[in-house]
Amino acid sequence: MISQLDPPKTILGQLRYLGPGFIMSAAIVGSGELIATTTLGAKAGFVTFWVILVSCLVKVALQLEFGKNAIYSGTFTMHNFNRLPGLRWRGTHWSLWLWLSLQGLKLMQVGGIVGGVAIVLNMAFPVVSVNIWAFLAALVTALLVYRGYYKPIEKGSLIMIVLFSSVVLVSLFLLQGTVYAIRWTDIQEGISFKLPPEAVAVAFGAFGITGVGGDEIMYYNYWCIEKGYAAYTGPNDGTEAWAARAKGWIRVMYLDAILSMIVYTVVTAAFYLLGAAVLHGSGEVPEGYRMIAVLSRIFTETLGPWAETLFLVGAFTALYSTLFTATASWARVYGDAFGQLGWLNYDTVEQRRRSIAIFSWVFPFLWCAFFLFFQSPVMMVILGGIATSVLLLLIVWVAWVYRYRSLPTALRPSRLYDVLFWLSIVSILIVSGYGVWQVL
Repeated sequence: MISQLDPPKTILGQLRYLGPGFIMSAAIVGSGELIATTTLGAKAGFVTFWVILVSCLVKVALQLEFGKNAIYSGTFTMHNFNRLPGLRWRGTHWSLWLWLSLQGLKLMQVGGIVGGVAIVLNMAFPVVSVNIWAFLAALVTALLVYRGYYKPIEKGSLIMIVLFSSVVLVSLFLLQGTVYAIRWTDIQEGISFKLPPEAVAVAFGAFGITGVGGDEIMYYNYWCIEKGYAAYTGPNDGTEAWAARAKGWIRVMYLDAILSMIVYTVVTAAFYLLGAAVLHGSGEVPEGYRMIAVLSRIFTETLGPWAETLFLVGAFTALYSTLFTATASWARVYGDAFGQLGWLNYDTVEQRRRSIAIFSWVFPFLWCAFFLFFQSPVMMVILGGIATSVLLLLIVWVAWVYRYRSLPTALRPSRLYDVLFWLSIVSILIVSGYGVWQVL
């Protein structure tokens, strides 16, 4: 049992309590960055670079509201969704039913990640088929995650972040010494805020899946609680001491979220620029089983054939980080959701661990089955990204409720924070609305 603890006052002290953002970054940089981002770059060139930057920068304010809610409430996302104002059906809030209705596409999305992992492993060890690698990836992931402990997930996420960030940044640096070197005019084109009609669907999916998506924002609550922020703060007893602890741990959470945003923004931008520089000119767009082979050209055409090994290491780490953290996150959010729907018990620590263990085995093999049936990782990931964009609109409303209906008076933020919060909301609504209008 974690007891109340005064928050650290120095930056160095706060750094010791970071962690949820590592898990978030590891989840984000797999499907979004390696697949959706490079596919968008290959399809549209530099012109939609701004979509990626906006996607990464504007959603963090929503993440902060979910993190704050975890700290002052101490309760999980789906539990809190089920207590939102509004219509209910069969005793459950409509937001849970909307979330559940989108999960078919989300299952496809992570199925595409399983396929990506399997294709990378098949390229490295072709004696084993892609289908067998998909099954083995599901099996190993379940074995690693089913015990449900926080620390191994945090440390594993951090290791993978360091690996794939190093690979992609080194590759972008080396690109500048080749015929594919990125010029300042390319960057200017990328921040011109244009969106060609033929790139709208991919851009809309990439907006939902790059940066912190609706899913990761929901998951952040669970990781903040498991890290101990809520327990360190303690239950709200209305005292000044509680408010001081809550504000202190919220500052720690802010640092965690902002540093993770910097990491995934830099890595996402690098992946996009690599795709736009190398793949767009050749007209090759990653699709099907050739996805990894096409993406590997980013490395081999700029650095030489030897760089395929470097690419495979980076690709495996990026994709597997999403599979690893998605398994841990889905196990928690589904246990919580099914508990609110009355389909299982999720009230005690023992019940939560049991449900996490069960779902940690169910989902990897379910994702594997989706991949084996559809066999199209890029399409699966992009469809999941579109579902995530829809989910993001729900997250906007929930974040508004958290900020203006649920937040204790003692924790009200500054006026500058509210300005940035509304800037985030307006940006998301404009981009999502424009995407829907273009698609229709």
